[in-house]
Amino acid sequence: MKISRLALAAYGFALAVIVLDQLTKAWIISGVSLHEVGQVPVLPPILNFSWVENTGVSFGLFGGGEARWGLTIFSLVVSAGLAWWALKADRRLLVTAIGLVMGGALGNVIDRVRFGYVVDFIDFSGTGVFPWVFNVADSAITIGVVLLIIDSLKSERAAPVGAAPEKS
Repeated sequence: MKISRLALAAYGFALAVIVLDQLTKAWIISGVSLHEVGQVPVLPPILNFSWVENTGVSFGLFGGGEARWGLTIFSLVVSAGLAWWALKADRRLLVTAIGLVMGGALGNVIDRVRFGYVVDFIDFSGTGVFPWVFNVADSAITIGVVLLIIDSLKSERAAPVGAAPEKS
């Protein structure tokens, strides 16, 4: 089976997210020593780096640690489904979204397998608006989901009733 350039772009986005996510986490784990100090002000009070061992999913939802392997398997299945979808995708925005979600999911899987939790450290809780601590992978997943919604709305609006969605 020949892999299209768009599918390769999705896989490239996923790889870039994984690399950036793992590099920032390695920096936080070893370079900044957040594990020992707990929190480092970056732009106080708006942005801090805070050490969080997230046993749940994005932004700490469904935490507790009991679901480590279930979440790992679920993320791998979702990533495999996204990789297959990328082979069929025919729009740039869609493959970008797929790549971001896939890369974010796999970035967090790596942590779950290695540590039993996901390393979260980006903390905007000082704003009083956004209480969660997150990481690059979580950000990629969130941006990817937003792009999926935009792509869906765009392709629905572009297609006449009863017609196939427009290719871009």
